[in-house]
Amino acid sequence: MTLPGRIAVTGAQGRLGRALVGAIAQRTGAPPIAWSRPELDLDVPATLADLVARDRPELVLHAAAWTDVDACAREPERAHTRNAQATGALARACVASGARLLVVSTNEVFPGDRTDGRGYVETDPPRPANAYGTSKLAAEEAATAAFDGRDGLWVVRVAWLFGPTGDDFPERIVRVADRLAPEESLGLVDDEHGNPTCTTDLAASMVRLVDRTVGGTWHLVGDPPATRAELGRAVLRRLRPDRATHAVSRTAFRRDSTPPAWGVLDTGRATAEGIAMRPWPEALGEELERRDRTGRRD
Repeated sequence: MTLPGRIAVTGAQGRLGRALVGAIAQRTGAPPIAWSRPELDLDVPATLADLVARDRPELVLHAAAWTDVDACAREPERAHTRNAQATGALARACVASGARLLVVSTNEVFPGDRTDGRGYVETDPPRPANAYGTSKLAAEEAATAAFDGRDGLWVVRVAWLFGPTGDDFPERIVRVADRLAPEESLGLVDDEHGNPTCTTDLAASMVRLVDRTVGGTWHLVGDPPATRAELGRAVLRRLRPDRATHAVSRTAFRRDSTPPAWGVLDTGRATAEGIAMRPWPEALGEELERRDRTGRRD
């Protein structure tokens, strides 16, 4: 398949949405249709169908979602509306208009209780352990039901996004470190595993995926897997090299949501299609160099 002329991105002002807008413009030479708040309201799923009817895209990249996992745990019904019902409405509108659709999902559709050291593959049965993952799995299912076996639906599971712009994990780690006294050590979680993923690399990979395949479920994340502590130390070595750190368990932090302890995704299917990202340490180093140089997040 090839990229069509009319492409729309939902959540175009978010971290991944902005990266997708840039990747599409670079690939096609023209900016996509950018849908974001207030005209796109995930609390009113019909607004997505209205946008499809108005702008008639041939392909929609659905990056808009409620990704505050703790808030989703506190308000699971709102999470279902914003993530599952909105995706279902969008998918049905795309089918009715003949548009293709890429739905961004998450590693948190898996329980995270794997102990064999392997990443989850696309065919592993999902079993979410929290409300956010439940709402995103319901979004996958709603889109799949709408397309009913047709080509032109991609479900792309991602994880641990960093990059311009916004309040990502590297920025939060630096902010917490800066609140400590100079002699204090920062606790970093060493028993939560995942795949740090650069949004600019991810967006380019999504564009390649749509360009080369007809649909399906895919895992697009950075490699190699890492712990939160490994990611945090990589950030601090560059931006706050004098900050001491120590390992802590994720149980040390009281949260409304429980992230998967083993949230690692296997990327072998995408790699076999020639779709692979740089190792995340390389991508992170480039992003941190940019932040260090400019002093800006975006």
